[in-house]
Order: sequence, then C-alpha cells, then structure tokens
Amino acid sequence: MATAAGAERLSPLQSLYAEFIDTFGNVLFAVSLLVVWGVMTLIGVVVDQGKAPAAYFNEYPAELARAILRLGLDHIYHSYEYVGLIGLIIVSLAVCTFKRVIPARLPPLRPVLVDKIPLHAFIEARGTEEQVRARLERFFAKAGWHVRRKLFNGVEWTFADRHNWARRGVLVAHLGFVIIAAGTTLYWWKGYQGEIAILSGQTARIPQNGDLLTVHSFNYTIKPTQTRGGVIYQPVDYVSDLTATSPAGKTERDLLRVNHPLQFDGIAYYQASYGYGVTFRMTQAGKPVAGVPATPLLEGDSFPLGPTGRAIQYTQFVGTIDPKSPSGIGADPRPFNPGVVVTVFDGAQPIGSEIVPLGHAVDLGGGYRLEPASYRLYSGIQYRHDPGIPLVGLGALVLVAGVCISFYLLPARLFVRLEGEGERWTVGLAAQTPKGYTMYEEQFAGLVAALQRSEEATAT
Repeated sequence: MATAAGAERLSPLQSLYAEFIDTFGNVLFAVSLLVVWGVMTLIGVVVDQGKAPAAYFNEYPAELARAILRLGLDHIYHSYEYVGLIGLIIVSLAVCTFKRVIPARLPPLRPVLVDKIPLHAFIEARGTEEQVRARLERFFAKAGWHVRRKLFNGVEWTFADRHNWARRGVLVAHLGFVIIAAGTTLYWWKGYQGEIAILSGQTARIPQNGDLLTVHSFNYTIKPTQTRGGVIYQPVDYVSDLTATSPAGKTERDLLRVNHPLQFDGIAYYQASYGYGVTFRMTQAGKPVAGVPATPLLEGDSFPLGPTGRAIQYTQFVGTIDPKSPSGIGADPRPFNPGVVVTVFDGAQPIGSEIVPLGHAVDLGGGYRLEPASYRLYSGIQYRHDPGIPLVGLGALVLVAGVCISFYLLPARLFVRLEGEGERWTVGLAAQTPKGYTMYEEQFAGLVAALQRSEEATAT
C-alpha cells in the first residue's frame, strides 16, 4: 500500500521518467534491439547496397526486387530506421549501464552478516586490536589487495578489494559498442559506396566525389581445371590498367586487381567483376533503324525495336557457342566462338530469346534484322568511402578488451570484522564476487588457509 501511495504521489514527469528507465533499462529490451540491429545489418550484407534499380530486377525476381526497393533495403545503412535503431541501442546501453550495471558491479561499502554469506570463515588471532588489524592489512596488501577501513554505527570494518577495476569491464565493452556505433553513424553521414562498369579505353566519373577513372586496358586469366564432373573454367586473375584523377588534379596510375584495392583520394577502389560490352546494328528492309545505341551495351541494357512498342535486351555474352550443348552455351567463357543472348520484351513481358553469333544477323520479323557487330571488355569496379573505419576498428578493440576483462579477470571483495577483547580476537572473513560464489571457492579456501598459517606463525 505504501508503494502504491508513493507511486500516486509521483508527478506526470516523474512517472514518465520512471517508465522510461523501466523500458530502456530492461535487458530483454536491449537484447531485442541488438537482434533487430543484427538482422538489418545482415540484410545489408546479403543485399548489394547502392545499385541502380535495374540491377535488382536483373539479379532478383521481380516481386523480390520491388520489395527491396520499396522497403529501402538497397540503402539500409543510410536509412533513418537503421541510424535511429543505433540511437535507441546507445540510449538503452546508457540506461542499463548507469542504472543497473554500475550499481551492481560497483557496490558501496557496507557491513554484512558474515555467517550468512556462503563464502565465510572464522580465524582466531592473538594480540591487541590494532596489532591484529595491522597484521591483517599487511597480509592483504602483500597479497595484492586494496585495503580500506570504515565505521558503521561505531563499529569498524575492514574491506579488501582485488581486481576492483575489472568490475568496469562491462562498462568498457559498452564503450566499445558506442564507438562502433559512432563509426557506423559517421559512415551514414559522410560515407558512400557504389559500382561502376568502364569499357576498355574509356573514362567514367564517380558521381559522389567527381573522381575520373580511365581503364586503359583490361586483362583476365582463366585456368581450365579438370574435375570429376568435367572441365571447369575458373578466372584466376583479372586486372585493370587504371588511372584515377581527382577533381583537384591529383593523378595516380596503377594496376587494379582482385584482392588488391587501390586507395586514392580517401576512396578504396576494388576490382570486382568484368564482362563484355557489345555494339549492335539493326536494320529494317536493309536500312538502319534509329534508336539503337552507337556505343557498346552492357548485360541487361535494352533498346526499342523501332516503333513497335517492343524492346531488345542484351541478356548475356556467350564466349563459346556449342551446338552440342542443350542450351547452346559452351562451358568455356573465353571468346573462341562468341555470341550473345538477346531477349525480346513486349512491355515487361519476355516473349522470346535467342543466341546470335557475333557478326551474324537474326531475323526478328517485320523486316527487322539484328546483328551483334563487335564486343569490348569492360571492368566492373566497386568503390567505397568509409570515414568511420578507424572508429569501428578502435571500437572493436575496446569491445574485445572489455569482454576479456569481464570474462578472464575475477574481482572480489572481502569483508573483515573483528570480535573479541583484550588479546583474544576472532576474525570474521566473508567474500563476494560479481560472478557468484562457486567461481571463488578455491581461491577463498587458499586465502583462508594462508591467513590461518600466518596467524599461527605469529602466535608461536
């Protein structure tokens, strides 16, 4: 009844504050936030970020691609929901830290009932009170304990702490997460990433920072490997002869290859992929048809089929056309007998596809003929600017340090009470740790035995 009456006397602001502390100080609430954050981060890893909408329709089924775009999963790290979730986690960690962890991990000095604590012992000692206290303090100090005295209602207690600073391991781990969150937020604020395809001999501009990338040439190496299932053709290396030029005029030319990123002007450039750009010619009744790009198209690009309302998509480059294969596509991706797969669309609906050898024309009906005339290699380059990486790295080190402190160091507190008079005293000794009593049983037994031997040696 008294508690209820006290709650009724709380002002609306105090009630709101109490509800806030109860909610954000709840460990289950904090863990739930971390689970949601982990799921969102995993989505950002699985779903490529920052691509053009057409890339998702090429990579995923149409329904899934639309869901990705509508839910903003293509830029999840930059979404307000992701950053807001990090903010909620930081608030929850702060409340848990200052309202639960610190009071629990750093308890104030107070007297206890020695015989009510599971880890306790009583030792007989001889000498005056000050002599016994001095011997106890010397014993604990020599063993690496920090000794303090304090009076409670006229009764003097001695407290000894060991590895007391290790109680702050959880706080260190929380600080590490806050630093990681700060690095993630900095990436959201200032960072960006993307991917660009550049044809050999051409120059492209990075839209976010204005850097110019020129691919002078591109080369790859494919090593045929015999397996039980047959010969497989695995690229073992592909490399771009690349020149990067900043808006300020800084220039650097280097070879960009797989697993060897180029760091330039605060941006990391990665050799991610390669492919073939194809130039098409289309005629109707022997006359060129307008609307066909004069420059090479990349896989997935399309152009209109005259005024028919239909479109032609360059779907896939075929290095080796193999008539013996059911699909017509050979296993060797190198351009020995090259061709392309083209798909005809009526609106968004594909109505047919065909493999067309390079340099040969295919009849599309209505007098239209399509010819893939030539191909050129292109280099797929990913780029990323993340100013939060140093903070994330530092936060990870701090987080690991906090976890190691919490798990591998065992702080303990001893409560020492003297009872007796004259030259005969009983030392009441009790121990507590933040990890429970069973974790400290062996160490406490050894400490009591050593103290017993020390007092017996003094008595003799």
